[in-house]
Amino acid sequence: MKKTNILQKIHGPADVKGCSMDELKILSEEIRQALIRRVTVTGGHMGSNLGFVEATVALHYVFDSPRDKFVFDVSHQSYTHKILTGRKEGFTEPEKYYAFSGYTTPSESEHDFFKIGHTSTSISLATGLAKGRDLKGGRENIIAVIGDGSMSGGEALEGLNNAAMLNSNLIILFNDNEMSIAKNQGGMYENFRQLRETGGKAENNFFKSFGLDYYYVEEGNEVETLISAFEKVKDTKRPTVVHIHTLKGKGLDWAMQDKEAGHWAMPAAFDLAAFAKMERYETLTADFLLKKMESDPTVIAVSAATPGATGLTQEFRAKAGKQFVDVGIAEEHAVAMISGIAKNGGKPVFEVFSSFLQRTYDQLSQDLAMNKNAATILVFSSGIGGGDCTHNGMYDIALIGSIPNIIGLAPATREEYLAALEWSVEQKNHPVVIRVPKVVISDGKTIAFDDESAVKGKIVKKGSKIAILGLGDALPLAKQAAEALDETVGVNVTVVNPMCFTTLDKDLLDELKKDHDLIATVEDGILDGGFGQKIAAYYGADPVKVLNFGGAKRFNDLVPAADIAVGNHLTAELIAEDIKNHMK
Repeated sequence: MKKTNILQKIHGPADVKGCSMDELKILSEEIRQALIRRVTVTGGHMGSNLGFVEATVALHYVFDSPRDKFVFDVSHQSYTHKILTGRKEGFTEPEKYYAFSGYTTPSESEHDFFKIGHTSTSISLATGLAKGRDLKGGRENIIAVIGDGSMSGGEALEGLNNAAMLNSNLIILFNDNEMSIAKNQGGMYENFRQLRETGGKAENNFFKSFGLDYYYVEEGNEVETLISAFEKVKDTKRPTVVHIHTLKGKGLDWAMQDKEAGHWAMPAAFDLAAFAKMERYETLTADFLLKKMESDPTVIAVSAATPGATGLTQEFRAKAGKQFVDVGIAEEHAVAMISGIAKNGGKPVFEVFSSFLQRTYDQLSQDLAMNKNAATILVFSSGIGGGDCTHNGMYDIALIGSIPNIIGLAPATREEYLAALEWSVEQKNHPVVIRVPKVVISDGKTIAFDDESAVKGKIVKKGSKIAILGLGDALPLAKQAAEALDETVGVNVTVVNPMCFTTLDKDLLDELKKDHDLIATVEDGILDGGFGQKIAAYYGADPVKVLNFGGAKRFNDLVPAADIAVGNHLTAELIAEDIKNHMK
């Protein structure tokens, strides 16, 4: 096989179609090496993309994108697709490594149809595309790409259940790499194992039970085999599943050996040694839970497929044993399940990322809060971030704050967090959501909460005329703004740590209005429906002025965090300047 640089000749899918089989194999390896180089520098989804290189090359060889439409579930398997559709410089030229999103993005290319970053949605979206095609009398192929654990999400099952009803072209490409982010969880994965071991001929077939046609491809990293399989199903008149067996992390030894660690790679500049020595809330939480579990067999930690990312490492899971459960990519099920655990005497603690919590609003309201079951939910990665818009954690305060019966807490220090966690696990009266701070700050003060004190704010610094309420992670910023005002205006600014964002401390608010002319709120979340607007509404009939600082209602997509802060006046200087202007 002649070693030539095939990738440099690829500017779009038409160039892929012009390659010979030997050239496609070379191209696949060149793409894999480009992915490793780029993701090693920038960080990103490593294992899932490395395992899906050949499948993407084969898709573009057989089908005719963008006429034929690909929908990538989660879309963290879409890096090769981006390379082959005119965006390879974002993966081959270091100065352009940050030019493109890590997810499919229609504004980047006509080959992308949806902005997607969450899971289990591709079949539903593709079903919609197919129905729209049928209504117009079109004939293009619609291909949903799903896998890497996403089949365990409830929406994926809803999509499968409805796909057969189309009775027209819909191809579901199931990338079975035997993994989710962590180990796959759920009964369906036993059937997938049986299908792999029998070459797709097991008597029980998960996909056929939905009324779908089915093909199995064992060699999911062999481009020629994949091309043959895709050619068989192209222009099919029936909803059809192509089940391919791939190797997650292929081509990178450490990512293949530890597939959980290889799912996401940290940037090269990331100081792993320093990070390991840092005190972090992930490890604080894991240590707290293990200690609780030793003395109380009813304490259980729950994850929805992201255990390692929230500190529930493989070592933790081994020690916790039956006091840990991973429900797979199923946040809706997790919230309903912890409600049931709490109802029957257990003490569940569900750890979840802020942006993933959005998927389970109905269960938070109906299954948990309406029933007032005392489960604990720890929300990680909350706040106004500068990453992809699909993973911004700025909506949880407004989301939780709109639901009755839930106590939502935003501790600002290590001591407050551990006290809140201790109280929440042991109390029996409320579901509790705790917004886990991002940076460990310790004030050394011993704290204990009860049902009354947990929802009470505290004055951190007593002054008059101006008060700034800094919620959770925003408290340090509130302190800095107060210091700036103290220096420039000559007043002693009050600083308040409100702690609770769902229940207002009316006694404290009434006390503040006696000797303050302006109340400012600062929160690391969206303004619309957020904590600050609750304060403004409470003071609506009073002469005291209220200023709210937080995030504007928009999708921040790959905007630098510093730019977001300035744009939303979330710097100490801008907050102080705005307050001074309103005091004039």
